[in-house]
Amino acid sequence: MNCFRRFLKIPVGFMPVAALLALVFLSCGRNEASEARKKTGSKDLAQKTVALVEAQEGRLSRAVSVTGTLAADIEVVVGFKVAGRVMELPVDLGSSVREGQPLARLDPTDYQLRVQQAEAALRQVRAGLGLSIDSDYVDPGQTALVREADAVLQEARQNRDRMEQLWKQEYIARAEYDSSVARLLVAEGRYQAAVEEIRNRMELLSERRSSLELAKQQLADTTLLSPINGAVRERKASLGEYLAAGAPVAGLVKTHPLRLRVAVPERDASSIRVKQVVNVRIEGDPTEHKGRVVRLSPAIQEASRTLAVEAEVANPGGRLRPGSFARADIVIEADLPVVLAPASAVITFAGLEKVFLVKDDRAEERKVRTGRRSGDLVEILEGLKAGESIVASPGNLVSGTPVALER
Repeated sequence: MNCFRRFLKIPVGFMPVAALLALVFLSCGRNEASEARKKTGSKDLAQKTVALVEAQEGRLSRAVSVTGTLAADIEVVVGFKVAGRVMELPVDLGSSVREGQPLARLDPTDYQLRVQQAEAALRQVRAGLGLSIDSDYVDPGQTALVREADAVLQEARQNRDRMEQLWKQEYIARAEYDSSVARLLVAEGRYQAAVEEIRNRMELLSERRSSLELAKQQLADTTLLSPINGAVRERKASLGEYLAAGAPVAGLVKTHPLRLRVAVPERDASSIRVKQVVNVRIEGDPTEHKGRVVRLSPAIQEASRTLAVEAEVANPGGRLRPGSFARADIVIEADLPVVLAPASAVITFAGLEKVFLVKDDRAEERKVRTGRRSGDLVEILEGLKAGESIVASPGNLVSGTPVALER
């Protein structure tokens, strides 16, 4: 302001007004900056005390980061193979089930009666074959019908032989011999018919036996068993409801292991192999779950330029839920040597990452490029070597600030 007052004393007529004002403000700015420097002297910035840490060499795995969905390895909707009214329904939404565990039962009365009916029909056929209740072996030659026909056949054959001898000796007429031959042919036909009848009865025995097994199977099917180890995702029937054959009763999911489905960008697809380790993280769950790549698509999806990959994730305790969104790292190479630094030593401003070193008792910034994180450490890809000391917590430190080392 003093210089402004001095310039007010200059007669206006000596220069144009605009030029006069420009000269006034330029001179004032320089004078005030000079005065400020005189007041502050050489201490432009206050000295700060900092702690140093060394960038260290460590080992990290190179991985491809992807996102995907956890899906049940098996999802199935179960129902009865027979119709009936639901009598028991011991499971509900969320119930854990084991393979072979009963899920529901129908009223078995009708099917029990069918079993009794089939058993009676089987006994009837066995009696016709002369079999005991517990025996199903049939020797056609030992059945009464065949033995009777065989006896008649033997008698007719012997009579024919006698008549043939008598006819040759001309003791009987040719007509009597022809009659004996005819009776033999009839006996042979009856014997053959008896054998075929026994065979028919044997086939009927097999049919009755199958009918009995079918009736027993239908009776067993009135109990619905779980085909997998898993949990009930949805109950679709109610107690007392009449269900047709095949009507859905419950939806089941297999929760161990789970299937992680992800899409890997085309640029990383060539690095993915079966059996590679996959580290899986779920929202709201701090635990990192382990898995392995088990299936790869044979082709890149043209629309998204990605490769479909499936990994198997162990879930013995059922902590993970099918349908969850997941982040995963597919480990491409394990234990690679890298430079690590504390994450607190790296600051980011305007998209640039940097750390601070100490040189001649002053802070000196250096641009770096970071990679993966491992706990409180971060991988330094460029800009820093192992063994170099950097400021542990720069805060608002700027380049050129005088620093003192913390002791």
